[in-house]
Amino acid sequence: PCRSVLTVACEQTEVLLFDPISSKHIKTLSEAHEDCVNNIRFLDNRLFATCSDDTTIALWDLRKLNTKVCTLHGHTSWVKNIEYDTNTRLLVTSGFDGNVIIWDTNRCTEDGCPHKKFFHTRFLMRMRLTPDCSKMLISTSSGYLLILHDLDLNKSLEVGSYPILRARRTTVSSSDITSPGSSGPRTIGSPCPQNDSGPPSEKHMSRPSQREGGSPRNSLEVLTPEVPGERDRGNCITSLQLHPKGWATLLRCSSNRDDQEWTCVYEFQEGAPVRPVSPRCSLRLTHCIEEANVGRGYIKELCFSPDGRMISSPHGFGIRLLGFDAHCSELVDCLPKEASPLKEIRSLYSHKDVVLTTKFSPTHCQIASGCLSGRVSLYQPKF
Repeated sequence: PCRSVLTVACEQTEVLLFDPISSKHIKTLSEAHEDCVNNIRFLDNRLFATCSDDTTIALWDLRKLNTKVCTLHGHTSWVKNIEYDTNTRLLVTSGFDGNVIIWDTNRCTEDGCPHKKFFHTRFLMRMRLTPDCSKMLISTSSGYLLILHDLDLNKSLEVGSYPILRARRTTVSSSDITSPGSSGPRTIGSPCPQNDSGPPSEKHMSRPSQREGGSPRNSLEVLTPEVPGERDRGNCITSLQLHPKGWATLLRCSSNRDDQEWTCVYEFQEGAPVRPVSPRCSLRLTHCIEEANVGRGYIKELCFSPDGRMISSPHGFGIRLLGFDAHCSELVDCLPKEASPLKEIRSLYSHKDVVLTTKFSPTHCQIASGCLSGRVSLYQPKF
């Protein structure tokens, strides 16, 4: 968060640390995990967490990198996402076992860390918390986007306890969402499995009483996000990001045909309190752009700039900087009546392999990108 360290998750077992200003290599954690490192999340300016295909999460302290603070065990398959709820100070992780698990890192000991399974869904790909931690978004490889509204991580969720908010294009069934303790189907092998489950149906799901004045806590909304040109084919939502001000969500979608990828922006439509029996759709497609599907089978992670005016997106052997209009205006100042193309502001190419990830510095005019061969590039404008 203080921009002093750039951390890099590697396909093998390594985590690399750099000084992003001088570009100097600080340290290599050569055996950070026993398998691929997938994601890194800072909890504050010194403590960070890593997750891996070895099914574990590790906590690290920048002041003492020779050993881990602790290792967290709880997932049964590849762990792909780490989030941190700044309100409750709980660590939230998700993996290809379909589980979202919450961890109380303030009570970690040598024997482990208190944790519980919070949510389970089939074909889980990515999980994010909105900046104010009021919502949890979950994307799946079968093309669904799940939103838990008015999030309460301290509330235990069981089968039939989800207040269902009717979605625009699809609904949810108990076969797609299971209890935190169940072992439901898992995604194995390819990171983008095909959707052969067909559209689920809404039945056998109870609707608990509504809290006075609004929707109940952890109300579940299930959407099939609209993607241009893909109305009759399933999509795998491979990347999921949130606007830094919580105005929108950013998705990277791949078609089952594997010859197209789309970057799409969906505005959150917040209105009056919605009762569970009323129609609801929280998201509206505002902007999109077709991407070069180079490096099929690999997930490309894109991101918003810290002010939310730009998007940095992996594009072949480089990255594209995209805006909502040619002047990089705020999203709220250029909302179209119908979905409009994102504007390409600049393309940057310095890699000799497929770019898989890109990130803006939170405090400086600087962008980082990483490619499949392991090269990390840093860019900054000339003033």
